[in-house]
Amino acid sequence: MQLEVLVSCMNQTDYSIVQKSRLTGDVLIINQCLKDCKEQIHIGNQRIRMISTKQHGLSNSRNLAVHLSDRDICLLCDDDEIFVSDYERIIIDSFERLGDADIIAFNVENKVTRLKNQTQKIGRLQSLKLSSVQLAFRRSSIRLHNIQFDPLLGAGSGNGCGEENKFLLDCLKAGLHVYYVPQTIARLLHNDSTWFKAYDDNFFWQRGGSTRYIMGLPMSVIYGIYYILAKYPLYRNTITILNAAKALCSGIRDNVIGKMEG
Repeated sequence: MQLEVLVSCMNQTDYSIVQKSRLTGDVLIINQCLKDCKEQIHIGNQRIRMISTKQHGLSNSRNLAVHLSDRDICLLCDDDEIFVSDYERIIIDSFERLGDADIIAFNVENKVTRLKNQTQKIGRLQSLKLSSVQLAFRRSSIRLHNIQFDPLLGAGSGNGCGEENKFLLDCLKAGLHVYYVPQTIARLLHNDSTWFKAYDDNFFWQRGGSTRYIMGLPMSVIYGIYYILAKYPLYRNTITILNAAKALCSGIRDNVIGKMEG
């Protein structure tokens, strides 16, 4: 069983992101920039590929990486992570131990996951608590069911985040098995993310729109209330809870993504 880390980033000019992230195994970098080219190097037994593309959007980056990967297990990665030294062993051992697992979410430090600290199977509600950087999956399972990240969602789409939530819900609808294993594979850095800007009016407006697109009107209202309350410690210093709620409700009402799809 072989693992490849799929890194989504922008405007990289070299392979330094591999060393910065402390990646020691195979890596596929999707570098969204102003040119189209392919490069590959080997450092010992480590294969590093960089695909530079003019294509934009985080979901498009993820989909291209999955399409081009040729390893058994894929691990999603952003440009702001530092990995533990034995991340490959942890991930491969977990898939071998959980033989029916198609997707496994792992613990990432500085990413709050409101799940019990135990190995568990993930359902629809629990999947909403996970982030893409926690996810490793059997590439064959995703390809067999033709599951992709929705290009209408995610950074660069203009519609905000939520692409990993829809991805996981689509996986569960297809009958794939999702697990959470509370072993730490990486740490998120507290720096300026390439993708995330700020918890502001636009963020919550986009979140409202993406939530309605993923869940429909009734559930988006219920989940929206929960989201506003649960995320309060993260945004309380930048926007009031009332303004956040107003912006989110406006996003649900405007239903921009649903109109785009229609």
